[in-house]
Amino acid sequence: MKKLILASQSLGRRKVLEDAGFVFEVFPSNYIEDMTLPLLPHELATHLSRGKAQDVAQKNPEAIVIGADTFVVYEGKLLGKPLTKENARKMLKLLSGSVHAMLSGLTVIHAGREITKLVETKIWFKSFSEKEIDEYVETGESLEKAGGYAYQGVGKKFVERIEGSETNILGLPIEVLKEVLQEFGVAVLK
Repeated sequence: MKKLILASQSLGRRKVLEDAGFVFEVFPSNYIEDMTLPLLPHELATHLSRGKAQDVAQKNPEAIVIGADTFVVYEGKLLGKPLTKENARKMLKLLSGSVHAMLSGLTVIHAGREITKLVETKIWFKSFSEKEIDEYVETGESLEKAGGYAYQGVGKKFVERIEGSETNILGLPIEVLKEVLQEFGVAVLK
């Protein structure tokens, strides 16, 4: 059986893979994410996922390596992880009552072969007050999540509806990943 490696320390990605029944190892990438590269959002998502996967694949040539990168795009602007409460508040104010996209680049590498995909999920946010934003930001949940909210946590309350892959919002579009893994000869559960 081929060894499967997730090139990420993201707990969300790990949970998506576990929930799908995969047996895998975690080997975080040392690839430096540069969100300032002069690329369009869809190009940047795939570029970063490829960089992460390639970094880990070089150290584990026998394994099937999965790399991913996810961020929010709102009116053409990239919204990564806010890292500070003030940035989280700004992001959530922007997103309140609007539609944005969650973009994920997904790259799988094995034995010199590489497949990269782009997955987009549209998300409609409810309108919410500054008080609701402040209360949410104080939970601490928003700081390490693209767009300043955790869909898998309390942040889901802001979501009115989605169009596309729900697991993409969690950082790993499992439906697309399963298709790619099948191309590499990995048996997947339906």
